[in-house]
Amino acid sequence: MTIDWRYTIEQDLGVLSVAGYLGPEAVRRFSGAIGWVVARGTGPVVLDLTELRSWSAEGQLAITEAARRLAESGRSLELAAIPADGSLVPAGDCPDIPVHCDLATALAAHGRGPSAPAEGQQEWRTDGWPAA
Repeated sequence: MTIDWRYTIEQDLGVLSVAGYLGPEAVRRFSGAIGWVVARGTGPVVLDLTELRSWSAEGQLAITEAARRLAESGRSLELAAIPADGSLVPAGDCPDIPVHCDLATALAAHGRGPSAPAEGQQEWRTDGWPAA
């Protein structure tokens, strides 16, 4: 089982939404999505886990590795709506990863609200992600 993802950027904020199960089989696809994020956009990235059913220990490690990769690019990672089955416990050498209860709260922390796509917004997604 794998994941689907959608990456949206607007000005200096990126939102990477992930759906499915972030387990060992999905880590490679998730890492590819992070590579896509690193290559596009600037500023902080909110990892929206609203549609994520669950994650494994390998999936959690992939998220902490994503935080490291983004930090190397001068960007930060924040989480929104982590799965109910536990919290992320990053390794001691991992950059801080703020956690928000949901995407609306994460967007509000950046002075944004949930809204229709804004002019200048760009979006990429896997084929399995439902169209708007």
